[in-house]
Amino acid sequence: MKRDEEGSALIEVTWLAILLLVPLVYILISVFDVQRGAFGVTAASRAAGRAYSLADSEAEGRRQARAAAQLALEDQGLAGQVLDVDITCSLGPGHCLVPGSVITVVVRTQVRLPLAPSALGGGAPSFRVESVHRVPFGRYTEERR
Repeated sequence: MKRDEEGSALIEVTWLAILLLVPLVYILISVFDVQRGAFGVTAASRAAGRAYSLADSEAEGRRQARAAAQLALEDQGLAGQVLDVDITCSLGPGHCLVPGSVITVVVRTQVRLPLAPSALGGGAPSFRVESVHRVPFGRYTEERR
């Protein structure tokens, strides 16, 4: 007695494709989201450094740098992300906008993985991304305080 197996290969291939493609698509989406976050913080650190170096005072520069970084992240589709902007200078606090100083801007944020549940505790899984950008404050520029 021969059993009729007509059409079973199609079912096997379909199930195998589903079992392999769903995790692959999820991994690709996760990688693309983390890459978007990396591009976002890179653009944010560059924008923040430029905004800080063009400000009239250090206090105003910090405000402008944070706003520029937030705007750069929003441009990359990362609106509402918690953002950490650290600004340091080679000549120390109070001497950032002095000719010869080097302004270092570090921008950090967390990129949450898509569709990842927070049921395991500790919040949803995420990757920390950060970027460092250095802006030399030229020797032939006007000193600002």
